[in-house]
Amino acid sequence: MTSALTFLAPKSSLLGGLDGRMASLGSKPAATRTCVYCGRPFAAHLNRCPFCREAVPEVRLSRVSGPGGPDGRAQIRHGLLYMFLAAVIHYFAAGYSAPFEVPVFVLPLVTDYLTPLLFLGGLGLALYGLYLRIKS
Repeated sequence: MTSALTFLAPKSSLLGGLDGRMASLGSKPAATRTCVYCGRPFAAHLNRCPFCREAVPEVRLSRVSGPGGPDGRAQIRHGLLYMFLAAVIHYFAAGYSAPFEVPVFVLPLVTDYLTPLLFLGGLGLALYGLYLRIKS
């Protein structure tokens, strides 16, 4: 006799899962990919879809040259950006912009040592990128 408030749990055992299939603890799911024609998943090692029998090409993505690649373009750009940044900081911090004054006090350490160091670091990075461009 069951009432309206009684909850019946689904039957399961140690050998079978809830849907009747055998459940294994150590198995990993196989690699799958989706068919571009019918949309069904199939094993990744197959080159034909087993459902629609269409040949599905294997696509491998590779980077020819990305940021920081062997040609050195990114290093040249970053080096030039650091040099420009150092020039702008030095222009405003040293007081060369007469009508525009920086509202905070800037230590002479910044204009004497840090902005030239940033400029030289950018120059070195640009030269390294140029070396990479010539080498490749």
